Amino acid sequence: QVKLVESGGDSVQAGGSLRLSCVASGYKYGVHCLGWFRQAPGAEREVVATICPDSGRTYYTDSVKGRFTISQDNGKNTVNLQMKSLKPEDTAKYYCMGDFPGDYSDYDSTDRFKVGDADFGYWGQGTQVTVSS
Repeated sequence: QVKLVESGGDSVQAGGSLRLSCVASGYKYGVHCLGWFRQAPGAEREVVATICPDSGRTYYTDSVKGRFTISQDNGKNTVNLQMKSLKPEDTAKYYCMGDFPGDYSDYDSTDRFKVGDADFGYWGQGTQVTVSS
């Protein structure tokens, strides 16, 4: 069974930094892409960043460009999100998500994220990031 476990969330002052990490396990074959989305109370989910190591492609939502950096460890099952110059509007619960082609048949057809050619159908329980002004 696919599992994604996030860590690294915390409360920081505006201008501070945090590093989120996520470890994926239980997928049948390989990992196509990993990424992060966030959700603040009362707001819609927002894809923050994605990375697809085989193609070298990354994606960032406009509001985090230049401040956040996504990276993936050599083993491919770990993704990190380095966040700098944090702002109060970055406050949200951050979820790690994965695109696992061998598990597509288990995806919920109505609840998934598509970013480019990536199809994210699994995510973790989330880690809270709170930025105070």
